Amino acid sequence: MATAATATITPEFLEEAKAKFKENGFAIIPNVITAEKAKEALDRLWKAKEESERRGDPTRLEWLDPNEHNVRVFYLMELDPIFRELIQHPVAIEMVQAALGSKNFLISNFTANIARPGSKSMGLHSDLSLQCPDPWHSTWALNVIWCLTDIYYENGATLYIPGSHNWKTRADVPPEEEARKMLVPFEAKAGSIVVMDGRLWHTSGCNITKDVDRALLFGAYNAPFLRGQVNWAVGLSEETKKTLSPQMREWLGVNRDGNLGVVYGVNDVFQDANTYPGDQKEKA
Repeated sequence: MATAATATITPEFLEEAKAKFKENGFAIIPNVITAEKAKEALDRLWKAKEESERRGDPTRLEWLDPNEHNVRVFYLMELDPIFRELIQHPVAIEMVQAALGSKNFLISNFTANIARPGSKSMGLHSDLSLQCPDPWHSTWALNVIWCLTDIYYENGATLYIPGSHNWKTRADVPPEEEARKMLVPFEAKAGSIVVMDGRLWHTSGCNITKDVDRALLFGAYNAPFLRGQVNWAVGLSEETKKTLSPQMREWLGVNRDGNLGVVYGVNDVFQDANTYPGDQKEKA
């Protein structure tokens, strides 16, 4: 999905972002889409919320959200094609492949979280710790956070603990009361993305404004040996699957094949990159 904003992101800037991600566990990339495109996505997100509720899918999880001022929308790619565009945006994909150190990955989830005035903070966590047990030795998962509005401390920006992507085990994580004192907010303009290592410990902020929503989309990706958060073979309708490119079908894991030929580098079954089954599919 090409936009005028994307054109301002130079290869040199992306290389700097990749270096910052590796060092800090996150990188903020502004102007990935225009403010107008972000507003369009936000308008369609509210319509997706209504459609989700019409289908019987809840837009709030009582076990996760402290109060009713948090709005969550799941299965975004099923609800509007704009979200299928964003999840495969070339800037996001380049950052994902660089972070994972491989062109092969799975799209684990894609959800929305709108923090309305009065919303409270959820529990402290890392995304990777929700997917696999410790030790967490590498970037096996990451989130690309789409800012549909400006995000800052007062409107509930995501809060993170600097350096926490270096924590290897649960024993490295301080008690929550102590850890929460270490939190700082991501701050970015609408149209930006925040690329966040799955090992970075974080939580949602409290929206203490009177009338400003904070709307974020969370695109989760992981290495192909990990089971994703969503089973897209069930989570997407047959009608939606028909719209997917061969590449998207592979990223979403809705083909018959599993991870054979996409997890490599630790054995000599495949002699070189040109003989991997996944590569042959791309060349076919």
